[in-house]
Amino acid sequence: MRFVSCRLMSPAVSDLSPDPGEIATLVALRRDLHAHPELGFEEVRTSAIVKTFLAECGLDVQAGIGGTGVVGTLRGRAGGPSIALRADMDALAMPETAERPHRSTIPGRMHACGHDGHTAMLLGAARALARRNDLAGTVHFVFQPAEEGRGGAQAMVEDGLFERFQIDRFYGLHNMPGIPVGRMAVVPGAQLASSDRWHVTFRGVGTHGGKPHLGRDPIVAAGQFLTSLQTVVSRGTDPIQTAVVSACAIQAGDFEALNVIPDDIRIGGTARAYSHAVRDRLEAEIGRVADGIASANGIAADYAFHRQMPPVVNDDDATVRATNAALAALGEENVITAFPPSTAGDDFAIFSSRVPGAYVWLGNGPAQDGALHHNGHYDFNDDALAHGIRFWTTLVAQELRAI
Repeated sequence: MRFVSCRLMSPAVSDLSPDPGEIATLVALRRDLHAHPELGFEEVRTSAIVKTFLAECGLDVQAGIGGTGVVGTLRGRAGGPSIALRADMDALAMPETAERPHRSTIPGRMHACGHDGHTAMLLGAARALARRNDLAGTVHFVFQPAEEGRGGAQAMVEDGLFERFQIDRFYGLHNMPGIPVGRMAVVPGAQLASSDRWHVTFRGVGTHGGKPHLGRDPIVAAGQFLTSLQTVVSRGTDPIQTAVVSACAIQAGDFEALNVIPDDIRIGGTARAYSHAVRDRLEAEIGRVADGIASANGIAADYAFHRQMPPVVNDDDATVRATNAALAALGEENVITAFPPSTAGDDFAIFSSRVPGAYVWLGNGPAQDGALHHNGHYDFNDDALAHGIRFWTTLVAQELRAI
C-alpha cells in the first residue's frame, strides 16, 4: 500500500494542525498497519513503510537499528537542541476478537495496544515538521521495535542509538483509553512501574505420596512461600511506597502420578515498583523469604531476579516542556496534570534513564466494551491522531525555538 508522499505537499505550512486530507491518509495508513500486525523484532513490513515515508519527507533515515528500528532525522538551523520522539511499532501475540473492516489478517497477532496509531501519528508529525524552515536544532523520530517485553529499546541502545545520534531530551507518548479524545495527561514523577521477573525453585527429596516422612516435600514449602510472599509488600515495603509482587506460574509433579511427591517445584512471577530503591528492596525481600522457608523445611532454594525494565519517571524539566506544549496544542482545559501512574511497564525507561525524558498520555476515548489495552476488542481511536500530531509538532516547534 502506498501513501501520499511528503514531497507532494506544500513546503510552506505554518499551521501546526494537519488538514483533513492528511488525516484521512494517516487513518488509511494506521488501519493498514493494524491489519498487518508484526511482533517485536519482526516488524519488517512496518519498518519498510516507515523508512519509505520518512525518506519521501526528505529526512535522513537510518534503518536496522536494534534489528528493525528506524530513525528519521530532521536538521534545522544550527544552535538549537537535539531531541528525540519515540513511537513503538510492534503488535501482540493475541487474537483480535472484534469484527471491523481493518481487523488483523494474521491469526494470533493483533495491535492491541495502539502502536499502529503511535506509528502513524509520529509519521504525520514528521511530515508536518519537514515542511518547516524555521526550526533551530535537530529532531530524531525514533520508531522502536519490540516494546512489548522483547527488549527493543535496549537493543537500539546496544546498537549505538546514543552514539549515532546526539539526544538532549527524549519524549514518549502513549494512548490511554478512558481519557477523552482531545485531552492529554502530562504528569511529573513516576508514570509506569518497573517490570521484572523472578523465579524460585525449591529443591527437596521426592518420595511416595503415602510416605512423606521419607523425603523432603518441596510442595509444602511452596505453599508456605506463596502465603508469605504477600509480606514482601505488606511488611517489607514502606507503606508510603507502592509495589506489586505476584506469583504467576507454578510447575511441579504430574497429574498422572498423584502418588509421587516430586523432587522440586518451580514458581515464577513479576515484581513492579515506581522507584529504584523499592525495586532493590523487592529483589532482596523475595530472596530472603524463599531462603528462610527453604531452610525451615530442610531443603534448598534457587532464586533468580531478572531485571527487565526500570520505572518510567518523568524528568522535571522535560515534563514542564511537555506540559507547555500540551497547553499550547490542546488548551488549558484539555491538559490533565494529576493522573495516577500505571503498574504496566514500558521500555521507554531505557531511553529516559540515559537522558532527561517525559512520557505523556493521549486520550483514546471510552474503552468500548471494556476494551482497554491488551484486550481482543481494543482499537486505536483514529480521532486522536490529529491531537497527537498537534502535540508533537508544537513540542518540536517550542523546543527548536520556532514559536
